[in-house]
Amino acid sequence: MIPHKSTKPALDSLLAAIALILMLAPAMSNAADDTQVGRQLFEKRCTGCHALDRNKEGPRLGGVYGRKVGSVQGFGYSAGMKSAGFTWDDSHLERWLSDTDSVVPDNNMDFHLASAQERAAVIRYLKALSTTR
Repeated sequence: MIPHKSTKPALDSLLAAIALILMLAPAMSNAADDTQVGRQLFEKRCTGCHALDRNKEGPRLGGVYGRKVGSVQGFGYSAGMKSAGFTWDDSHLERWLSDTDSVVPDNNMDFHLASAQERAAVIRYLKALSTTR
């Protein structure tokens, strides 16, 4: 069956949209998988001291990406963290997770992730959480 002339542009648009979805599907799946890896690493490496929705030994980390350092209400930060004055972004989180003292010398967190891949996955996870809230 040959489409009627008046439906051809609509059919072409529909086929183009389907092709675009099929091209983007693997990338969307990889992003979801990548966030899942970050979530698993966060749960394995970070939840001993941190939670997403409440303060524990460390401050809550839900919404940390884009938040001013030392600003979670009700958490007892060190003097260095209170006065650090920056906002958590990719660069600060990368440096923080590799060597906290290089970012804020007077802090109470004695932890690091040696693997750059693990740091990147955790940062992407925290960033994804912060952008969906």
